[in-house]
Amino acid sequence: MDVSLEISLLGGPDPQRGIGVVAPFDFALDRELWRWVPDGVSLRLTRTPFVPVEVSLDLARLVSEHETLGEAVRALAASEPEVVAYACTSGSFVGGVAGERAMCEAMTTAGEVASVTTSGALLEALEELGARRIAIVTPYTESVTRSLEEYLAEAGVSVTGRAFLGLTRHIWKVPYRSVVDMARQAVVGAADALFISCTNLPTYDAIPQLEAELRMPVLSANQVTMWAALRRIGVYAVGPYQALVIRTAGPHEEPPPPPAPPEPPAVPPVAQPEEQEGWT
Repeated sequence: MDVSLEISLLGGPDPQRGIGVVAPFDFALDRELWRWVPDGVSLRLTRTPFVPVEVSLDLARLVSEHETLGEAVRALAASEPEVVAYACTSGSFVGGVAGERAMCEAMTTAGEVASVTTSGALLEALEELGARRIAIVTPYTESVTRSLEEYLAEAGVSVTGRAFLGLTRHIWKVPYRSVVDMARQAVVGAADALFISCTNLPTYDAIPQLEAELRMPVLSANQVTMWAALRRIGVYAVGPYQALVIRTAGPHEEPPPPPAPPEPPAVPPVAQPEEQEGWT
């Protein structure tokens, strides 16, 4: 067998569209991000430099400094992504609405590429769903959770209930059952949606269960980040039984009509005795 001939006949690989992702140094849920991404799109991740600070407002400010983000975006730009996402909720809401917008502008300037942040994507998703009253779930301390509420209030979104864990590290180790329990605690009033904050908090498989139980859209940090980034390049996120993904998916093509059943084969007529005039 001529191996060289076989290799020369291989096609591909198929071209991939790229999304750059800047994540905090302790981000551990790369695989979860990928679950919203369809075939034909690749994620290219980088992380901010390590700083010896636990999860807090101070850390949120440190990992979202424009110089830090600019360096990360410039590194990602070498792989020519079509959009760059800053996958950090607290880092993108800590400066308020104006701070989030300035962050996007700094990233776009650094990489000459469209940019989104998790907190900006959240507001975009809430607007898409028409949700102005939401319940929130966070793994944060009370002070960081309060900062999220202030960001939402500034954007005209009211918080009807909340639940938080008070964690300062190892957030990615929180099990789904804890996320579900917090959601049940948070939804105490008339809310249009539930938001689960923090890109380091696992949520993908919990979303469908919560939506079925709570009867409302459930958004998560990683979900809205990927949804918004993919939207920038005209691609739809994938996420079975997730209201945000389903409601904003592209138009479904009508299935083609079923083929007409084949005509039955012609059966020659059975010969009958001829009847002619004069025959008896």
